[in-house]
Amino acid sequence: MNRRTDFLIIGSGIAGLRAAVALADAGDVTLLTKADPTESNTGYAQGGIAAALGPGDDPERHCADTLAAGDGLCAEDAVRVLVHEGPRYVTELITWGARFDRHSDGSIALAREAAHSVRRVLHAADATGREIGRTLWVKAREAARLTVLNHVQAVSLIVEDGCCAGAAYRAADGDTTGEIRARATLLATGGAGQVFSDTTNPGVATGDGVCLAWHAGARVADMEFVQFHPTALAVPGAARVLLSEALRGEGACLVNAADEAFMNSASPTATSHPETASPAPSCARCAGRALRSTCRCGTSTPTRCAPAFRRRRPRAVPWGSTWRATAFPSAPRRTT
Repeated sequence: MNRRTDFLIIGSGIAGLRAAVALADAGDVTLLTKADPTESNTGYAQGGIAAALGPGDDPERHCADTLAAGDGLCAEDAVRVLVHEGPRYVTELITWGARFDRHSDGSIALAREAAHSVRRVLHAADATGREIGRTLWVKAREAARLTVLNHVQAVSLIVEDGCCAGAAYRAADGDTTGEIRARATLLATGGAGQVFSDTTNPGVATGDGVCLAWHAGARVADMEFVQFHPTALAVPGAARVLLSEALRGEGACLVNAADEAFMNSASPTATSHPETASPAPSCARCAGRALRSTCRCGTSTPTRCAPAFRRRRPRAVPWGSTWRATAFPSAPRRTT
């Protein structure tokens, strides 16, 4: 079956949904998703979304923290766009109905994670991505000119006269195929975690967008920028489960086989709590070294913090598992 539309969006995560909402006023929008529409990396994002909204915070401070965490690899112009426009778009999500956690007085409950110097992370328990996705789906369904095709996978881009003119697709039943012609096509297919042997990504994260673009003749760059999350539950024979960075932000520390915290020596510039002050890549490298030298690495949460953390982050760790109290075997994992 062949179709025509003004805008074709391939992918149904945060990026694809937000684009669909914005474009629906300008023309007909068709959104393809190769699985259930809510199955994407978006739903697996636990910790939260950062924006300079709290007292004593501002975009320039957020910018400085981000550049420091980037260790010289950030494009400063892009960082400035992120930190200066972020508060507006996060406020927009709240206006649209995003249910972020709040204090008893109604104010937004901000958390601190990774290399942030202040509390600026908004969260919805430990399912923030899922809540943002829910909010965007509700908003997208208000768009009369949006058509969503579920369980339909783009298999190639249509290129005519050097320009992308849409995509060929195949439905999950294997029998239904066709083309969707569009004035503009957006690839919002998410990450490629499944190309690695260990990942906390869902099964749909197979790098489709990169492959489609490459075969269509696009220039592909910065492929080395893959997020290596420092902590995932590492149980032999079991699927990897993400241990949120919020654990470190609330006081957890990385320990070796002797139950010794090892980030102090690895992060000499961190004066108080090195796990909180250290960016994720630094923690991932240190955890990797600990695994190689001791064959064991764990994430330990202070006993005094565990009950409160369990209430605030019910999905952050497998509370019903053998590791009921405070320690969890962990290892770095790819989460792009």
